[in-house]
Amino acid sequence: MQTSHVDAFKTAFRHHPAGIALITAASPDGPVGITASSVASVGLDPLALAFSVTRSSGSAGGILRADTFVVHLLTEHDVETAQTFAVSGSERFTPAQGWRTLPTGEPHLPTARVALRSRALQITPVGASSLVLAEVLDVIEGQDGAPVVYQDRAFHVIRRAGD
Repeated sequence: MQTSHVDAFKTAFRHHPAGIALITAASPDGPVGITASSVASVGLDPLALAFSVTRSSGSAGGILRADTFVVHLLTEHDVETAQTFAVSGSERFTPAQGWRTLPTGEPHLPTARVALRSRALQITPVGASSLVLAEVLDVIEGQDGAPVVYQDRAFHVIRRAGD
């Protein structure tokens, strides 16, 4: 693909706001997690969602190899944690961030608006990325708060008009 198309594509999505989620899993080496802006609802029967990861190593690889993982839909309370998880090598799963462990073993962030415990149904390679189609096993309610989106390389809190 021509460089101009790649740059135009990147610019198009840099200016397109996308909801922010943290995806976490338990791995043999400890908890792993990534910040993701690619989570989307897919269907209701079964409950299904999709997301993509850009590599198959590190935290993303741990999530791809996990039997189950948790997709946390974030609010304004979680912006600092989302920023931390967006930086490779940053300090994650600290007591100050408020992490808990679900009875099934996955890391859980109770401040997220909702946590969707899921398992992969299909993982499809797309170049250097992987598209994950997942069945939602449990819906865990969390704290209410204004949603967060990622747009133009920054996190933004969304408020309703008039609030």
